[in-house]
Amino acid sequence: MAGDITALRAETQIAALHVDSWPPYGSPAWLQLDPRDRRTYAATLEAAELWRRVEDERARLDDLMDNDPEAWWREITDEARRETSRIVRARGAAQIAADIRAKKARAENRPPREVTATTGWPPVAIPGRPGWYRHLVNGQQVDLPTNQVQGNE
Repeated sequence: MAGDITALRAETQIAALHVDSWPPYGSPAWLQLDPRDRRTYAATLEAAELWRRVEDERARLDDLMDNDPEAWWREITDEARRETSRIVRARGAAQIAADIRAKKARAENRPPREVTATTGWPPVAIPGRPGWYRHLVNGQQVDLPTNQVQGNE
């Protein structure tokens, strides 16, 4: 609660200076400002407020560590745990994608299957030879320019 009031007070003070932008505190541009320039004070207030927030968070975590070490550990490792999970999932997905690509490459690179006529089935069209069909005649694979079943098929 006190932190919220302090932050509001800092924002109000900066607004009262009637400045819209200022260089970061301690930067070369800030060092070149005239000490009476309102932007000097705005940058100082901003830096102080940011530091106050950092210190408040440090104090909160120190208190949590002293009073509830398990909750402290969960909190300080939560971000690392989430990032680790994200990386593991991404690597898993990448591995799955790599496996799919490898299977596809193997499927695309295998030799074409030989066209084979089979007993009890009609003649098979031969790819690349329009109008020609493979027949099974007396146990032999025979290519003929017709799909009519021959006598001994």
